Amino acid sequence: MIKITVPATTANIGPGFDCLGMALNLYADITFEEIEEGLVIEGCQPEYQNEDNLIYQSMLGIFKKARYRHRGIKITINSDIPISRGLGSSAACILAGIMAANEIADARLTKQQILKIATQIEGHPDNVTPALFGGMIVSVYDNDEVYFSKIPLNDSVDFYALIPNFTLSTSQARSVLPKQISFDDATFNVGRVALMIASFFNGSLDLLNVSIKDRLHQKYRGALIHEYDTIMEKLDDLQIKGAFLSGAGPTIIAIANKDDSTVEPAITNILQSLENRWLLKKLCTEINGAIVGRG
Repeated sequence: MIKITVPATTANIGPGFDCLGMALNLYADITFEEIEEGLVIEGCQPEYQNEDNLIYQSMLGIFKKARYRHRGIKITINSDIPISRGLGSSAACILAGIMAANEIADARLTKQQILKIATQIEGHPDNVTPALFGGMIVSVYDNDEVYFSKIPLNDSVDFYALIPNFTLSTSQARSVLPKQISFDDATFNVGRVALMIASFFNGSLDLLNVSIKDRLHQKYRGALIHEYDTIMEKLDDLQIKGAFLSGAGPTIIAIANKDDSTVEPAITNILQSLENRWLLKKLCTEINGAIVGRG
């Protein structure tokens, strides 16, 4: 039996559209067994218990590459990463499938090769890179290769994930983005993402409220999220370090000084005033990334 543990991720982090991501201490534990025949998938909704399952499809690509003829596969999913909430559930599935198949088929893929294959499936590296390597990472996909670098983080902030009881598909969230942007908006984001990376690197976290701002995607995606503007305005009133849309949404993440005891009850009060039900989770950065274990 093989067990793959993959962390949740948050991508973009405000202005870092499709290039900035961070692993969080929320996990998917997925076990794999070869069985005599067939496909058995447990621990997920019935509509995902078939051959179209993203985990299984990711495995098949590696089996084909390694020319490995598998018998049957049993996949058991135990995941705390909510689906279609902007917390990297698809990246976790893709990586788990690739890494498990790599072990089963003895394909001997390196982490860089795993990253490249996962990015080809996912379409962009902002989630899969931190999910695989941990930490906060800036990454780009250029000429079919992934280039990335970790950003050193100090331990002075906590991350609060506001997770709603409704979903938002990545395809829908991408469909509302503009085909072209103004030069001013591009310049705005380039400056902010550079300042943000420098702020995290240098520990100048008081600059986050300025550097976390975005003009490329959040206002368009926010229009799809019920009470998004209300939540962001109320979070801004708390004088926290900043708040951003996690990935394509609808999860929102707030950044606050570590162990500030006033933040959690204040955000809870905000969520209790909303029409939809939102779950609040206090999280921190996961530094190790995905791991392989054997049962």
